[in-house]
Amino acid sequence: MRSFSAGNRIQFTAPANDLKIANRELGTIESIAPDGRLNLKMDGGRAVELDPHRCLHLDHGYAMTTHSSQGQTADRVLIDVDTELGAKDLLNRRMAYVAVSRGAYDAQLYTNDREKLPQALDHDVSRQCALMPAIKPQQTITPQQEVSLGSRYDQGPGLEIGL
Repeated sequence: MRSFSAGNRIQFTAPANDLKIANRELGTIESIAPDGRLNLKMDGGRAVELDPHRCLHLDHGYAMTTHSSQGQTADRVLIDVDTELGAKDLLNRRMAYVAVSRGAYDAQLYTNDREKLPQALDHDVSRQCALMPAIKPQQTITPQQEVSLGSRYDQGPGLEIGL
């Protein structure tokens, strides 16, 4: 169990549906009641009271991953980019864009190797759709059936399909 004090930034690590709080939503502890209940001011401005013994999915909210920050904005963001990271698929241009675009006024990037940084962030993780093969520019698509608009048996306009 975590220890909290008034003034701490917190984040929910799972949704609290009864309180209408989403996963990774952030807030600040305004006060702690004698019985341990937390009075929170959520970043959206809403006041929430909760029992930390019943709401176990609560953590400090001073830092978060790029993935969990999607859809959120902060005044400043500090981004740590480790070029020696074992999970290379996590380090790519999409991650960099999401991380940098979270900052409303300032984004600072920290790395262990300035020379390797461009190559690490240039990693492309785009996936091709499994249902649709890629069409090369010189390829043409020929219809399997011939379709023409016209009248059929003098019944007015219709759709004819020639097989």
